[in-house]
Amino acid sequence: MPTVPAGSKILVTGANGFVAAWVIRKLLEKGYKVRGTIRSEGKGVHLKKIFAEHGDNFELVIVEDITKDGAFDDAIKGVDAIAHTASPFQLVADDPQELITPAVNGTISILKSALTVPNLKRFILLSSTAAVISLLPDPKPFTEADYNEQSIEDVKANGKKANQVNKYCASKTLAEKAAWELYNANKAKISWDLVVLNPPYIFGPIIHEIASPTALNTSTGDWYNSVVRPDMGGKSLDEIAMVGNAWIDIREVALAHVLALQKEEAGGERLIILEGDFSYQNFIDIANALKPSPIPSHTDLPKGNPGKKGKPIFPYDASKAPKILGPELVYHTKEETTRDMLADFERRGW
Repeated sequence: MPTVPAGSKILVTGANGFVAAWVIRKLLEKGYKVRGTIRSEGKGVHLKKIFAEHGDNFELVIVEDITKDGAFDDAIKGVDAIAHTASPFQLVADDPQELITPAVNGTISILKSALTVPNLKRFILLSSTAAVISLLPDPKPFTEADYNEQSIEDVKANGKKANQVNKYCASKTLAEKAAWELYNANKAKISWDLVVLNPPYIFGPIIHEIASPTALNTSTGDWYNSVVRPDMGGKSLDEIAMVGNAWIDIREVALAHVLALQKEEAGGERLIILEGDFSYQNFIDIANALKPSPIPSHTDLPKGNPGKKGKPIFPYDASKAPKILGPELVYHTKEETTRDMLADFERRGW
């Protein structure tokens, strides 16, 4: 399949979200034209301000309900590629269908619309390592060949009583599986290919509009409630020290979207993208060691249990993505991400 060069028009769904706003910025910086979707006019006011310098290269369209058939039929006209980032990221729901239905139906809706576009070149779906991992008795490095069948089985068997995290993981797994199924069923007669990106926890500074720390998206909010204000997160110091997982900076997620357009080899691939492991105590120790402190309004940041670090429970083999996306994908360090996040919170008075 052909690559998608600078100057092409890219549709980015959920434009006012944490990830989408950064994807839009990176695309515009790299010379692309962007059409973003939002649910209402008010959602786009902030975006128009921060991307005003790009003039006609940035536009917004309203898609009120992404789960409806044909919701994207108009928005998709005349675009060369799609970056679908609009999907719920919340870990708490009573009925698992509160998460599963919008994730799956939103993905199917836009993919069906994509089937009608004659000159579309590439469709990028933002999934998650939540669609990859499972709790295994003998942990092994997870790869792109793995799917979180465990979460789907839990939700099917237990419904509302299923594990809360499994409800979210099932939504990501089922949405991604639906995407691959629809793509493979139509691959012989379409002009575009599918790329799926699977990041873990995404940290980094914020550029989308947000009123307060309580409105932060799940991953950034978890970081804030662990590193800056653990009193808001309800975790004990021991819990904060031992929580571990994998992470990536939001700016690498945005760059990965651009590279996934530009690399021919990315077509038809599923790619785990991550910087490495973390425990929140890592970030707490780094935050306290930064000189000068990027957040001087906080005279003392939490100390947690200095030096005590939990072991991530989900190991990964993420060697595939760097080979395909190339050496341009250079990762921020924990120190850089910590400094930039704290500086962003300071600017916001948090």
